[in-house]
Amino acid sequence: GLFDVSHMGEVVVRGEETIAFIDYLVTNDVRAMEDKQVMYTFMCNEAGGVVDDLLVYRFSEEKVVLVINAGNTEKDVEWIGEKARKFKVKVEDISKRVAQLAIQGPEAERVLQKVVSIDLNKIGFFMFEDEVEVAGVKCIVSRTDYTGEDGFEIYTSTEGAPVVWESLLKDGVAVPAGLGARDTLRFEAGLPLYGNELGEDISPLEAGFGFFVKTDKDDFVGRDALVEEKNSGVQRKTVGFRLKERGIARHGYRVLSGARDIGYVTTGYQLPEGKEGIGLALVEAEYAKQGSVVEIQVRKKLVKAEIISKKFLEKKYKK
Repeated sequence: GLFDVSHMGEVVVRGEETIAFIDYLVTNDVRAMEDKQVMYTFMCNEAGGVVDDLLVYRFSEEKVVLVINAGNTEKDVEWIGEKARKFKVKVEDISKRVAQLAIQGPEAERVLQKVVSIDLNKIGFFMFEDEVEVAGVKCIVSRTDYTGEDGFEIYTSTEGAPVVWESLLKDGVAVPAGLGARDTLRFEAGLPLYGNELGEDISPLEAGFGFFVKTDKDDFVGRDALVEEKNSGVQRKTVGFRLKERGIARHGYRVLSGARDIGYVTTGYQLPEGKEGIGLALVEAEYAKQGSVVEIQVRKKLVKAEIISKKFLEKKYKK
């Protein structure tokens, strides 16, 4: 499947204190990165809530590109600029000049290799190469994906994107896929979406992504709140659920235990492969145990649901 994800935002940070600044800005350990490595992480506010989840592309000690969510671009650029004032760096929003395509699926490497100038097998998981020619167009190619399958992201100019797009669709070797498909894919793989599983009032720990929060590193925005939350234990947890009756639980639907509101649905679908309604919900921690039965208000009806693992599908990344 070929996705046009050009709506995503891109921000370049340059300067002698680039790595120190990004390490302060985000929760993961940026100082441990190598050149041409990509890292998933969070920008948090002082209360530990998520300003955005993002990817960090390290080009060198003095150049990093941040890939941020489309709906947050304006907010993020302002946030990054404000935090950058204490550091010797320059922040530039290049979102309108950059297009991003993503080719995803078990055959992604074979299909993309036909129009690429380098051996794609040399790009490891969460790594990238720049100055790559794709159908004769200079691009950055990374291997992170957001679908649970193997896949590549292709960054190029807005002028070059149509050439790359058409070359990958030629003779039906790839087919275009929309953002609805991308959402079900990331959901099946247990990956979060900002505005659903993540938000300024939801911490990475509540979302179940504490692995990307390195509280033992030097100071970063939100560290004190996240350390306190980690030590005292989260009050809410993100869980998977399966409806025990017919229905589809959509984002925002109430989750109850008896007559008590205990949380809400963050994402819900009836996936093409099955007849069951499944989803993710943010609930009070005491109700998060797998096997527990809760109720979800689906329109005017209370539907029983079982708490299950968030791993609906085994990921098939190339490691």
